[in-house]
Amino acid sequence: MYKMFRSPYLEPVWMIGIDPESEGLKRARSLGLETFDAGLKQALEAGVRPDLAFDATSAKAHIRNWKLLQEHGIQVIDLTPAARGPYVSAAVNLGEHLDTPNINMITCGGQATVPITYAVGRVVPVQYAEIVATIASKSAGPGTRQNIDEFTVTTAKALEVVGKAKKGKAIIILNPAEPPIMMRNTVYSLVGDVDRETLDKIERSIHDMVAYIQTYVPGYRLNRDIVYRDGVVSVSVEVEGLGDFLPVYAGNLDIMTTAAVKVGEEIAKHRLALVEEKA
Repeated sequence: MYKMFRSPYLEPVWMIGIDPESEGLKRARSLGLETFDAGLKQALEAGVRPDLAFDATSAKAHIRNWKLLQEHGIQVIDLTPAARGPYVSAAVNLGEHLDTPNINMITCGGQATVPITYAVGRVVPVQYAEIVATIASKSAGPGTRQNIDEFTVTTAKALEVVGKAKKGKAIIILNPAEPPIMMRNTVYSLVGDVDRETLDKIERSIHDMVAYIQTYVPGYRLNRDIVYRDGVVSVSVEVEGLGDFLPVYAGNLDIMTTAAVKVGEEIAKHRLALVEEKA
């Protein structure tokens, strides 16, 4: 919501939840949004017809929500790992599925790591990619905890489909450390033997990708040098949130919402261009 308020292309109008006492709904009301506390069906029955819906519930809830949204012809950006639509990484294939009814944002780990695998793969084929996403336990809400299996499956598949790795694997760790840690992601890409010139190209490609992601996720950064050993390129990235609503250590949630807004803005620009063409 806060990120959409800053957008020149998106206007938040409604927020839908299931808990009348939720802090999110209270804040939404205080900022002028119309809110509903009995779920999507209640809002649709009241006549709510957004141009674009953002679903930040859970994988199982999204399946039900998607059925309702599809019946009403409402395009949705899915922030859950339900994967009912094509995988979209804001840094890799932003413009490929703008007219698709259901756009899947993979996972927070996917938004943070798939672009790195892709950056390596556009220089040299990646035979195998493995990512380890470590997040603060306090930044993992009920939806995240319910979706661990979906997280690993969807992220691994996105490493292959979007990241172009021949085979992918994903691991998530919830770290209970106090104070809470920033989101950290390690990306391993098996590329085999490469010479120094090729390695330099890989490193430039990775740095270029990091710089691009920083245009919409300012807290995204490498937190150590890129390592190449035994045919494997190892990259470690950290994600610090903007602190709009959740603490800055919740970079996992921040990169997901920021990437979703980035895609939403691209959809809005696409629709405006179509209107201008017709005019």
